[in-house]
Amino acid sequence: MSQKEIEESLNLLEKNWEIDPIIREFVLGKLTDVADHTVKVKDVVFHLPFLTGEKKFVLWKCYWPDCHNCCDRQGRLPLTSDDLITIGKGLKYQKISEFIKKETVLVTWQEPGPSGQYTSMTTINLKRKEDETEADDGTHISCRFLDDKGGCSMHPDRPGVCYLYPFSTWLENEGGIARVHATFQFTGDCPGFYLADNLDPMKDVLKEYSPIIYDYNMKSNRTMRESFGSVNFS
Repeated sequence: MSQKEIEESLNLLEKNWEIDPIIREFVLGKLTDVADHTVKVKDVVFHLPFLTGEKKFVLWKCYWPDCHNCCDRQGRLPLTSDDLITIGKGLKYQKISEFIKKETVLVTWQEPGPSGQYTSMTTINLKRKEDETEADDGTHISCRFLDDKGGCSMHPDRPGVCYLYPFSTWLENEGGIARVHATFQFTGDCPGFYLADNLDPMKDVLKEYSPIIYDYNMKSNRTMRESFGSVNFS
C-alpha cells in the first residue's frame, strides 16, 4: 500500500477511534528511530517494532466485536488447499472444482520481503463480493460473509488468513530448518495498536497466535506444493 492509501485509511479510522499521534506517525513511516525486536514464541519468531526515541514497543490487541474493520475493508483472501475443502463443503459444493469456479478468483501480486527482495504470489482467492474479478484485488471491499452484527457468517470455517490479521508471515530456511516469522502489517485500518514499555501486555496474545501462524504457514506451503498456487522470488 502507498503512504497516501494508508493515510486515507487512518483518516477513516479516526472518525470512530482515537489513534495515538505517535502511532499515526509511525504507521505513516515518518519515524526513523525504529528497531526490530525479535522474540521467539514456540515455533514462531515475532518481529515487533521498538521506538528507540520513545523507548516504547508498538503492540496490538483486538477490539472485536466493537470493531470489524478488517472485514469491512478486506483487501485479499488467499485460500489454502484445506480452506478449499472446508469452505467448499460449508457452501454446499459437492466438488472442489465447482467451488473454485464459482466462488474464487485467481490473482497474482507482489509483496516486499524482509531482506528487500520481492515475492511474486499467485493464489486462489475467495471472492469478497460475488462479481469480484482480478482487477479488484488489493482494493478495499466489505466481505460478503460479514453479517449484520459484524460477525463472520462462515466462522469457524473462515479462511485461515483471516485468523492471522494483523500479522503477516513468512518462512525462512535456517540451516535446513524451516523457520516461521511474523510481523505486523500496518495498513491504517486497525485501531488496536498501542505503545507499551515492555512486552508483558502482549505475552498471552503471542502465545495464542503462535500455533495459529505456524499452522497456517505449513498449510500455505503445502498448498503451493500441491500446485494450488505459486511463489517466485526476485
